Amino acid sequence: MTSTTRRTLLRTASAAAVAVALPLRAQASITLKLHTFWPEQAGVWREIIRPWITQVEQESNGRLRIEATPSMKLGGTPAQLYDQVREGKIDLTMNLTGYTPGRFPRVEAFELPFMMTQPEATSKALWEYVQTAAPHEFKEVQLLATYVHGPGVIHAADRAVLKVEDMRDRKLRSPTRQVNRLLTFLGSTSLSMPVTEIPDAMGKGLINGCVVPWEILPSFKGQQLTKFHAEFASAGGSLYTSTFMFVMNKARYSALPADLRKVIDNNSGMGPSGRFGKTMQALDVIGREAAVKNGNSIVTLNVAEARKFRSMSRLVEVEWAEAMDQSGASGYRLLDTARGLIDQHTRSTS
Repeated sequence: MTSTTRRTLLRTASAAAVAVALPLRAQASITLKLHTFWPEQAGVWREIIRPWITQVEQESNGRLRIEATPSMKLGGTPAQLYDQVREGKIDLTMNLTGYTPGRFPRVEAFELPFMMTQPEATSKALWEYVQTAAPHEFKEVQLLATYVHGPGVIHAADRAVLKVEDMRDRKLRSPTRQVNRLLTFLGSTSLSMPVTEIPDAMGKGLINGCVVPWEILPSFKGQQLTKFHAEFASAGGSLYTSTFMFVMNKARYSALPADLRKVIDNNSGMGPSGRFGKTMQALDVIGREAAVKNGNSIVTLNVAEARKFRSMSRLVEVEWAEAMDQSGASGYRLLDTARGLIDQHTRSTS
């Protein structure tokens, strides 16, 4: 073999090695960090976050890997999660919009008293509402999904709520500023805090109850901390709900290869939003059963009593609409849009 031939063979072999190495490097996995306040025992962690991760990793053939951290173990508070994503400290989070009061004012329309019909339909409506009426509120991040939980339930440690008058002089935990106003108009003292702080607040006597959906109760052993529960008959409506966001760092999303962005896109939007809402409703059954198994008292308030709650909380809606007007938006027009979308999706989902 001549030296020229040998050099030609070496160049050919080297080129082949590079040709093989390039696609291998292109197929290298990308790890995204997800951080949330939910503990591993929470239904949202088990039935929403983990299945979403599995789906994305499978659809990407393992090229996308999600490193998920529960219970705020990466530091900070639930109120800081949105900024952790916005600033690129983490890549993904799922959180309540209400944990950062005033940041998503248009979305608050869905948190007003007796707005929600059922979680799946209302979650779909929320997604469409954000796209059409409030896209600027999430312009700093890549919005993947929006959803709501099931009907808010009143949980008390000391005495039952049998009628609207029984709400007077309560000290209750509230998730959002709109629910704060609701409880105030019902005669209670409310204290906003993440759900993870409820046990400590009850132990210190800061509150003697809370308003949360059934689904979250077992995650902080709420069925043991409280003994009396007041829910509403389905025909009476939902006292309140909270809105959730699933967001991704915008730069991180944009930097993904096109095919991996498509995997994220395929698992974002109205479809997942509706599924998350539907899952929340299913998780309510488990939470309620935990209270039943603990021997607690559950009262279902009828339609007539629900009307009294609705009447006393009407000013929450008025205040919100007037605040939106002052900000330059038409509050009642936004309310009409929200209600119209909820009605539309409720009819199509039922």
